[in-house]
This record gives sequence, C-alpha cells and structure tokens, in this order.
Amino acid sequence: MQMLDTLIVGAGPAGLTAAIYLARFRRRIVLIDSGHSRAALIPVTHNYPGFPDGISGAELLARLAAQASRYGVEIQRGTVDGLSRLGEDFIAEVQGQRIAAKTVLLATGVVDKCPDIANIPAATLSGCLRWCPICDGFEVSDQSVALLSTAKAGVAHALFLRTYTPRLTLFVDPESGALDAAQRGAIEQAGIRLVEDRIEKIHVSGEQQVIVRLNGVTELCFDTLYPMLGTDARDALGVNLGACCSDGELVVDAHQQTSISGLYAAGDVVKALNQMNIGTAHAAIAATAIHNKLRDNYR
Repeated sequence: MQMLDTLIVGAGPAGLTAAIYLARFRRRIVLIDSGHSRAALIPVTHNYPGFPDGISGAELLARLAAQASRYGVEIQRGTVDGLSRLGEDFIAEVQGQRIAAKTVLLATGVVDKCPDIANIPAATLSGCLRWCPICDGFEVSDQSVALLSTAKAGVAHALFLRTYTPRLTLFVDPESGALDAAQRGAIEQAGIRLVEDRIEKIHVSGEQQVIVRLNGVTELCFDTLYPMLGTDARDALGVNLGACCSDGELVVDAHQQTSISGLYAAGDVVKALNQMNIGTAHAAIAATAIHNKLRDNYR
C-alpha cells in the first residue's frame, strides 16, 4: 500500500485549492471527490474576487480542477467511508480500497437543512432558492423575498436581509419556539412582515416564483426564498477520530490543524464564516502547514 503525503477529502473550492498548493510543493497527494460540493449549485456568484462579471459555482470548480490537473493532481471519485490511525499515519477506507497517508485534510463542507420542496437543485440553480445572503443578498435588492427560519435565529437573519429589500417576509415555524417582545419589536420597527402560521407546502411555479401555501387556502408569492434552517457539518471522519468540535463544526488551530496531530480541516466544515473565500484561505494555510510538517518530520 503506497504511502501518500496527504489525502484530501472533498473537492470543493477548499479541497481543490489545497491540492494545487500541495502539488506545487511536490507532495504525493490524492483528492477524493464525492461529487456533492455545495458550490456546484451556485448559479452565479458576484462575491468571489477576480470575476467582475460573476462566475457559476460549476465553472469555478472546473477551473480549479483544471489548474490542479496541470500539476498532476489525482482526483478520485468516491466516498471515504472510514478514517483510522495506524501509528502516526492514517488509513482511509474508500469504497473497499485502503489508502494510507501521513496527513489528511478534511474539506468536506456542510449540508443545508432543507424544507420539503420538490427539485431543490433546479430551484437553486434558477435563483428562486438562495442559501446565503452574505454571498448574494445584493442580487435580491428590492425583490419580494421570503425567509424561512427558526424563532431563535430568524430575527437576526431577517434584519441582515432587510439591508437589501423592504419587501421581506419572515416565516417562523411555530414548533421552533416563540419570539419574545424584543424580537417582535425589532421586526416591526424594521418593517418586516412576520408570519407564524404553519406552512403546508412550498413550490416553485412555472414563472420561477416561490409559492408558500398556508393552512390549505392562503398562498403567498415571492421572487426568492431563503431557507435558513441551519446546516450539518460533514465532520464524522474527524469526530470519529476524536477531533474537537464546537457547535457541530471542527475546531482548528491557526494552522488549520484539528486537535488530532496530522489531521487538518478547511472550508465550511470548520467553525468559521461559511464563504468560498474563507475556504480557499483555509486551504492555503493548511497546505503550507502540512508541507512544513512533512518537511520537518519526514526528511
């Protein structure tokens, strides 16, 4: 079994950036791609530096993969089913195959908690569903926007979105709790419509509008819906090794190393702001730290 310098798990912007850096450091690496990068669903981002006309998530990933391939990066399609230690090294189980590596970088990202809506990928690519107002709130300026969230987090999300449009409706699931007087006052002062009725169905119309049905009768129509119900980090590989987490995300040091020596993490799986720019910065830091660690420990 060949020993790699680094196994990278995840082929989003963070994983691909790390692969480019490590390949240019002349390290023996393999990148495992499950094919489920969250970035692939971005119809177009105008928030990523260097692309004044915007770029789709799929095109950005393709460009990064093409850049990595120039340096001989091996991208292997599959899923890492398990990760264990063998002395100071790591053994990954990849669909029946065992891969040994001196270090591992997890760039596995997060999964959005989704409401019950048919064909979410198509609705996201059309722009009817959006998931990150930091990334694309500007694109919904002055539109009719709906926000679906919880009582705990919804007010903060709504006040953030209010930056971009006065035509904002906050839907709060009644089972998620109740808003207190201060929250209600903040919503009212900002001119945000509050709906606490149970949602029966959400669907996207043929005119690419989001229809929210309440109580079997009332239907409300919006240009865009932000389902901001939280995310689940794909952190199981690190957690199962005993890596420290906080609020469901991996905790890393200044060099992106987890509490497990030799195990690094970058991107949305890390406790930090979930942005592609941040993920690629994480990757640059992690890759350089990995290279230095390998240089110092495996001369």
